[in-house]
Amino acid sequence: MAETKTIKLKQIGSPIRRPESQKAILIGLGLGKMHRVVERTDTPELRGAIAKLPHMVAVID
Repeated sequence: MAETKTIKLKQIGSPIRRPESQKAILIGLGLGKMHRVVERTDTPELRGAIAKLPHMVAVID
């Protein structure tokens, strides 16, 4: 069976004073509070969401 790749994300920016669309992307990623870390399956859709929030989300190795 193929191993599914995962990626760890950490929220590094606050959603305060951000557009509603950016807040919605954070919630969709499973974030929403500062310094929260989540692990998600690495997909093109996830990479696109991360690309929209480079100032608020960091990829952890």
